[in-house]
Amino acid sequence: MSSKVSRRFLFSSISPKYYTRFPSSSFLQQREYSKEVHDHFFNPRNAGSFDMNDPENKNKVGTAIVGKAACGDVIKLQVKVEDGKITDARFKTFGCGSAIASSSYATELIKGKTTQEALKLRNTDIAAHLNLPPVKIHCSLLAEDAVKLAIDDYNNKQTKIKEFKQ
Repeated sequence: MSSKVSRRFLFSSISPKYYTRFPSSSFLQQREYSKEVHDHFFNPRNAGSFDMNDPENKNKVGTAIVGKAACGDVIKLQVKVEDGKITDARFKTFGCGSAIASSSYATELIKGKTTQEALKLRNTDIAAHLNLPPVKIHCSLLAEDAVKLAIDDYNNKQTKIKEFKQ
């Protein structure tokens, strides 16, 4: 059996649910994604997560996990806040190129802003910059939700700390 046949058999025997092909540059071009989506997909900014075992991060980091079962996109976004300002942000996204690009761009937008300024972030800011097609607008909504929930998580931690000290 040639390797070509065996590969074809192997992939045809795996359920599409478990077999994922990563999009190539030509795939993204065929889908008419913008240069900005390409840039943030192939060179994501702030990808990763904070070490929550580090005592310094424990009370300074807010975390959110958001997702849509319908499309399969899940975003984990974290913000590190010091003196009311977001000093760093990280994300991990399981999803399409638009979801990854939206997460990457959202973290870029909020770094250096106060938590109150970051709460004003709208999905339309993300979608407009990335020139997302209408069927991918939900990705920018997920990124907006993730930012707001991460800030809420941070604020809840601060409230609990204040209550504990009293």
